[in-house]
Amino acid sequence: MLADGTLPVSMLAVAQILRGCFTTASFEVFTQLFAGMVVTRRPRTVTGMLIGAGLSQTWSHHRAHRFFSRAAWDPHQMGRVLAAAVIEALPTGAVVRVAVDDTLFRRRGKKVFAAMWTHDGSARSKEKIGYGNTWVVLAILIDLPFASRPVALPVMTRLWRGKGTPSRSELALIMVADLKQVAGQRIVQVVADAAYHHAGIATLPEGITWTTRLAANAALSSPAPPPSGKRGRPRKKGDRLGTLTQIAAGATFQHVTVQRYGQTANVRLAVQHVQWYGCFKDLPVRLILLRDSSKYYDLALITTDLTSAPEQIITAYAARWSIEVIFQQARENLGVGQARNRTAHAVERTVPFGLTSYTLTILWYTAHANPDTDVTTHRRLSPWYRTKTEPSFQNMLDTLRRVIIADQFSPGSPGHATIEEIRAVTTAWAQAA
Repeated sequence: MLADGTLPVSMLAVAQILRGCFTTASFEVFTQLFAGMVVTRRPRTVTGMLIGAGLSQTWSHHRAHRFFSRAAWDPHQMGRVLAAAVIEALPTGAVVRVAVDDTLFRRRGKKVFAAMWTHDGSARSKEKIGYGNTWVVLAILIDLPFASRPVALPVMTRLWRGKGTPSRSELALIMVADLKQVAGQRIVQVVADAAYHHAGIATLPEGITWTTRLAANAALSSPAPPPSGKRGRPRKKGDRLGTLTQIAAGATFQHVTVQRYGQTANVRLAVQHVQWYGCFKDLPVRLILLRDSSKYYDLALITTDLTSAPEQIITAYAARWSIEVIFQQARENLGVGQARNRTAHAVERTVPFGLTSYTLTILWYTAHANPDTDVTTHRRLSPWYRTKTEPSFQNMLDTLRRVIIADQFSPGSPGHATIEEIRAVTTAWAQAA
């Protein structure tokens, strides 16, 4: 690959979003490692990114390592700035849809900071456990003009350090509160799986709604009755409602049409105002039961959103799956989590850097690429994909990779390129295809 340290103007324009988070020297390292992460076919270790950027003969590898271990930049500040840029691109007054979840990036070695044995939903073993770092990720859900489903853009991350430290739910609450400060007067609509319920949700700032899947053993009650006027403290909660199966057996379901997972589905919904005192305290909530095929219910959601239509809440919760797609694509396509650093600062920065690169790649592709051309080319080269109508993240990555390689081609004279230069750039393009 011909490398002279230059980067495409379009790529630098997108990266400029985060310019204020770095010094001049650190921003140069950030952009070069971002380009190296996109271009390289090697494991995305720190030195692998340096080789991908074509600077292994120019820069000392210590410069790249110091960027993660010692340089003065804050991944939390970077997340807030990136979130502000994504929110600013949304239509005026639009709701900010957010998905929260956690994932394990596997590591090896006893000296890796905050690495431990914990749950790993992607593990192939029956025990579903793995060793590594657990990251809580907050992603903004957006609709792209070339995608039929919402796309999740990771913007904020927090490293979970195990027992005795803030739980994953508490870390999610911290990030949502930070995001609300960035979002200003916009409504923030959060969706999460059943693990993300916490009493702290009741103390979140106004303008935040929280929707999560409800565990089958949740203890629900009816809303607290009004004061009776008698002596003593008024009741904090109403009568116990029984199990979810019992509630579903006595509920009235209505046939509705919902949009979920890129399709239109006819389902039955039942809505009931309840109270989940164990988690949400005095906060009024709604229980939404969805019956698709089973006798009683297939999905139970609890939400603090008291105004949106139940169909909209079902659609919003279905969009949560986009954050699961992030974890798969970030690992397999972009190599996030492959860095082998061990110290606290380096571990706390490498995964946020990788997920930020994921978001910047999609933002670049949306602003500067041609999805129709990429889909047509892919179907021509792979004619067995007869139903492909949208670019995948791998297509986005390949397009940006080619642009970076083409920009690094610089002929030796203003006239014509030499045979050696032509061979070098065509070889690089072939490797990127």
